Amino acid sequence: MIIATNRARIDSLRGVRATIDAQAIAHPDRIYMVDPVTGEAITFCELQKRVRSVAHYIEKQGIKRGEAVAFAASNSPETAVVILGIFYGGYLATAINLVAGNSVISYVLQHSETKLIFTNVAGQLALEACRKEISEIPVRTIDAGLFEFEAGENVHANASYTGGLLMYTSGTTGRPKGVVLSQENLLAGGENTALAHQLNCKDRGMCVLPLYHINGMCVTVMGALVSGSSLVIPPKFSVNGFWPTIAKQKCTWFSVVPTHISYLLHENSEPSVAKDIETLRFGRSASAPLSPDVQSAFESKFGVPIIETMGLTETAAQILSNPLPPATRKIGSPGIAFGNEVRICDDNQNELARGEEGEVLVRGSNVMQYYLKNEDATSQAITSDGWLRSGDLGRMDEDGYVYITGRLKELIIKGGENIAPREIDEALYSHEDVVEAAAFACKCPQYGERVEAAVMLSAGSKTNENILADICRSKLGSFKTPDRIHFLPELPKGPSGKIQRLKLTEIYDQTSDN
Repeated sequence: MIIATNRARIDSLRGVRATIDAQAIAHPDRIYMVDPVTGEAITFCELQKRVRSVAHYIEKQGIKRGEAVAFAASNSPETAVVILGIFYGGYLATAINLVAGNSVISYVLQHSETKLIFTNVAGQLALEACRKEISEIPVRTIDAGLFEFEAGENVHANASYTGGLLMYTSGTTGRPKGVVLSQENLLAGGENTALAHQLNCKDRGMCVLPLYHINGMCVTVMGALVSGSSLVIPPKFSVNGFWPTIAKQKCTWFSVVPTHISYLLHENSEPSVAKDIETLRFGRSASAPLSPDVQSAFESKFGVPIIETMGLTETAAQILSNPLPPATRKIGSPGIAFGNEVRICDDNQNELARGEEGEVLVRGSNVMQYYLKNEDATSQAITSDGWLRSGDLGRMDEDGYVYITGRLKELIIKGGENIAPREIDEALYSHEDVVEAAAFACKCPQYGERVEAAVMLSAGSKTNENILADICRSKLGSFKTPDRIHFLPELPKGPSGKIQRLKLTEIYDQTSDN
C-alpha cells in the first residue's frame, strides 16, 4: 500500500527558501516557533527576516553556495533558525552530533571541508576538546546580533535549490558515513510526515529530539514548515517538564523515541493527561522499534495514542507510519508507506510475497543523493533503479503493514539459526519493571553465537535474572532464551536515544565466558 504525498506543492516550492518565503507572504503573523523557556514566539514573517540575515552573514564570509557550513548547538528556536538560514542561502548545513566524541567531531568537520561553524554554549563545550584539530575553521556564536544583518530580498537569489543537509550516520565501528540530502529531499521528508499525521495550521508539535538528528530536523522542523503549523522547542527532553510544557503550550502532538516513552511510563507521577492536555491528538514514536507491551501500557496509563513510525537518515526520516485513529493501527508494526514506496526483497532485490521475510527497500523523493566522498557505499546502498537498501529485515502483511524483525548486521546466528533480537527484547519488556532492554550476540565456540541481553530496571525493582529468563523461556523457548542477562544503570544509546546493540556486543564479547 502506498499513500502519495501532495507532490504538486513540493514541485512548486522545491527550495526551503521558496517555502519560507511563501509562508511569510501567506501567513506573516502566524507563529512558527516558540521557546518554552523564554516565551518568545517567532512568526513566519520574523523567520524570513532572520534566515535572510543568517544567509547574508554567511555570504559576507566569502563562502560559496553548496559549501559546508556546520551547526554545533543544542536545541533552541535560534538553532533552528540558523539551520534554516543555511538552507536559505543555498549552503550545505552540516550537523555536528554533540555527543559523538572528539575524534568523530574532528573527522566530520574535516571530511565535510566545513568553512564555518555556528555554535552555542553546549556546542562550544563539544568543540573545545577538538579545537586544535579545527583551529582554522571560523566559529560564530548564535546570538541576537546574528539576526540583525541587513539583507535584501535578492540575497543569493538563485540559492533555492542548492545546498541541503549533510548528516553523518552514527555507527559503532568504522567512520560514520556522510548522508547528503537535497532541499527537495528535506521537503519530501516534511511532507511525508505532514501527510501521515494530517498536520495543518492549527497543529503545534513539540520537538525534544536533537536538531542534529534526522527526526528532530525533518519530522518536526520541516513537518511544521511545510504544513504551516507551529513548533515548541525546549532545550532537551525532560521527564519532569514534558507534560507541563505540553499543557502550557497547548501542543497537539509530540515526537519521541521508545526510551522516552519508557521513561515517561515508569515515572512515579500520574499526570491527568486527559484533563490537563485536552489539545493533544497523538504522540509519535520513531528511531527504534517500540515494544507492544510498552505501547499498550503507555496508552492505558495516559490515554494518548502512540503512532509508531519508521525512518532513516538516508530517507529524510519517515518512510512508514501507522495511520491516525480511527483508522487501523497495528501494534508491533511501524505502519504503511506514506509518500514513498516500500517493498520487501530477497538478496537479489527481487520483491517477495506478502508475509515473507527480507530486506526493506525504499524509493521516493525523500531518498538521499549520495554518501559524501564514498562512491562504493553509495552504489551498494542505492540500486540502479533508485531503491535504497535499508539494511532492515522485515515482512509485509496483506494490508501493506510492515513488521521489522531486525537489522541484517544485528541478527544473532546461533547454530545456523537466525534469531531476531527484537522478539527477545519484547519478551523482556513484558515485565513491568523493565525500562530498557536489548538482546545481542556474543561469540560461542559451540554455536558460533549465543544470545545475551542487557536490561535497565525501574528503581527499587527486586526482579532478578532467573525471573526474566523464565519469561523468555515461556514466550520463546529455551533456544532463544538469553544465556546471560546483564543489569545496567542505563544501556548505551546513540544521539537519537536508540539503544546501541552492537556496542553491547563489543563490551560483553570481551568479558563473557567463552
